[in-house]
Amino acid sequence: MKIAIIGYGKMGKAIEEIALQKGHEIALTISIENINEFTKENLQKCDLAIEFTGPESAADNIKKCFDAGLPVVCGSTGWLNQWEEIEQYRKEKNGAFLYASNFSIGVNVFFEINRQLADLMNSRPEYNITVEEIHHTQKKDAPSGTAITIAEGILEKIKRKSKWILGISENTEELNIVSKRIDPAPGTHIVTYDSDIDSIEIKHTAHSRKGFAFGAVLAAEFLKEKKGIYSMQDVLNFKS
Repeated sequence: MKIAIIGYGKMGKAIEEIALQKGHEIALTISIENINEFTKENLQKCDLAIEFTGPESAADNIKKCFDAGLPVVCGSTGWLNQWEEIEQYRKEKNGAFLYASNFSIGVNVFFEINRQLADLMNSRPEYNITVEEIHHTQKKDAPSGTAITIAEGILEKIKRKSKWILGISENTEELNIVSKRIDPAPGTHIVTYDSDIDSIEIKHTAHSRKGFAFGAVLAAEFLKEKKGIYSMQDVLNFKS
């Protein structure tokens, strides 16, 4: 498979390493230094694009890939206020799109455990729930996309919570997300259920970017030659 990597920073280079190990070809890499090469003509030499940039550029990058007829795997976070726009654009172009706030297989297993635990704790109002995430200081968005996915999984099951907020609130209907920026920290996510009697905690810690990169390449292999919108639940066959 000929892959275009849009966003050739640390994450893009980790994806390149894994893709090459798996026998794929990196036909195009785009960074701020060669943005002039981010053209329809160059994109059409590729089979698929993996987009890892930032919240300010992700949506436009995705559209550009759709214009070139490329399936897109996207790991940029912080842009989901434009989700409906991207969904409609993909439909118009009859494209293929796979978004994940986190491509790590371990994190996606964590998402499933988080939802199951929340379902069990729905009838236990004596437990206060907190989501905490820790990342390196260069991470632009807070809370992390992974923390938002975790929070949404909890809100789906815990009926006494109505929304998540960044910070600490005394409102019992709000789910608190605490964001910390500490170097070096590839990513840690913790969900805590705390009562006067005891505490229950689930935690995922990333040791490097390799897990994210491996999952992104796995997603690309899944998405090639498909149409529609998919998630890592589809890739890992977690949906019933």
